[in-house]
Amino acid sequence: MILASSALGNMGADEAAAVLRFGEAPKGEGTWAGRRILWIDGKAAFELTFWCGTCPVLFQRLEGATRTLSVAALEDRLSRGLSGIDSDVLAAFAGLLPAAAYMPMLLRVTPRLVTPVAEDDYFAHEQVATWGMDSFWGLPENPRTPYYRTFETPVSASAHLYEFVVPMVPPTWNDRARVQRHAQALETGSLPAAVAVSTLDISQPAMADDGSDYYAHWALTHFLLDGHHKLEAAAATRRPLQLLALIAADASLAGEADIRRLPDIRAQEPRQRQ
Repeated sequence: MILASSALGNMGADEAAAVLRFGEAPKGEGTWAGRRILWIDGKAAFELTFWCGTCPVLFQRLEGATRTLSVAALEDRLSRGLSGIDSDVLAAFAGLLPAAAYMPMLLRVTPRLVTPVAEDDYFAHEQVATWGMDSFWGLPENPRTPYYRTFETPVSASAHLYEFVVPMVPPTWNDRARVQRHAQALETGSLPAAVAVSTLDISQPAMADDGSDYYAHWALTHFLLDGHHKLEAAAATRRPLQLLALIAADASLAGEADIRRLPDIRAQEPRQRQ
């Protein structure tokens, strides 16, 4: 369910002040582009889907993903939940990001915790059905982190949207007492908010050679800034919570026209690909 959205607009901090940024790693010898990276504190935190538009979707945790990006002053406000796109919350988290075009969306999600290669793992199932196994390793892509699945729906007969929430640190790093407190609050009907910076990557193999189900994958990936304990608690109790997502247009492998479609697509009923 989508609760609110705002138009695509510019926000964020100067590049030097941004804690998190998206960018390109140095090019390897003989390659046309470096890896696409999410950086935190100048360290490579996640490797993302490669630039080509035909490569498999990826969010692979790297050694630089070692901390969350919560804003302590907003803890109580986020615990109470948001009534809409809160300008103070938006400004505080935009201050962690580089100045660029973002589209805020406030979603209601019920997360499902997924472990790589498990039954619900997108990389081991839906992705393999389209791209096949990695040609070198003979294995599915590995995100190297548990993650949450929250939503999927058709975009068209030849495209399908998958939504993921990716924690900066694995749930095993969460404080057990805090997770339990959030779980108890959720059981009483609380609807707290988490915050993420997000990308929309659209990818489709150049040819339908390796997989049995050929179509475009729209990956709406939310990298969690605040709310790690809340997400784990919501997954454990199967309760919903809010997610304020800042969709980073400049960092996405999708055009602005596709990003502007997201509120309408996200308002659709969830439906698995048939």
